[in-house]
Amino acid sequence: MDLKAWKSYLEELAHPEFVDTSSLKQKKELDPQLWERDKLNPDITNRLYAIAKEFFQSLKLDPNIRMKDVILTGSLASYNWSDLSDIDVHIILNFEELSNNLPLMKDYFKQKTANWNRLHRIYIKGYEVELYIQDSNEPHQALGIYSIMKDRFTKRPSMYSGEIDHDRIKQKASDLMDQIDDVYDLYAEKQYRQADKLANYLMDKLKKYRKAGLDTKGVYSVENLVFKVLRRNDYLKKLSSLKTKSYDNAMSINGAYQT
Repeated sequence: MDLKAWKSYLEELAHPEFVDTSSLKQKKELDPQLWERDKLNPDITNRLYAIAKEFFQSLKLDPNIRMKDVILTGSLASYNWSDLSDIDVHIILNFEELSNNLPLMKDYFKQKTANWNRLHRIYIKGYEVELYIQDSNEPHQALGIYSIMKDRFTKRPSMYSGEIDHDRIKQKASDLMDQIDDVYDLYAEKQYRQADKLANYLMDKLKKYRKAGLDTKGVYSVENLVFKVLRRNDYLKKLSSLKTKSYDNAMSINGAYQT
């Protein structure tokens, strides 16, 4: 497909009419593959704890440092799950016990979890496991939180009684998809520095956009649901990939790759 045809395809894909928000619909129960009443399947609980513990040990922190908790959070700990959900496992640590340099610790753990998530493809009941490290001192917005170490909900999920504005979500998601496609256009035209600059701008914009929604209206804010749409249709992954490839090509000499 030539560049002109590809641009036309992207423009059609990002049209609000074709933006899929069906995965945002609430379910009437927790996923029965994982849950029995309000308890996580014991085999799943044990496996997730084993994964978290082995990853934690690989960090080789001070032996006196302990995990405060290991939690299951995100859509699969709520009624907002779908076939596109991930099993979000958060390892809870007190960053203040580790270092006085919080930005350094956050960056270190971000890189460690990003590497682990990139290298591993562990699936449980069809859902991919993703690990995160969370500071116990930072607030965590979630519809449900299940403590794997305590084997109980520390925040029980509840049904959302408000209306989801699907039209507004589709329009905003479409606008952002168009902007991400602009990064691809720059990359395809070998304008690598411009593509890298725009990708960085959009990643920062999306982070602030989602945070603003969570801070004001919570997990069912339009901003957070738009972010979920972009994550579930792989546009966030596309943006991250374009950012890396654009930077690498911009810094290469006689060896730029195009894949």
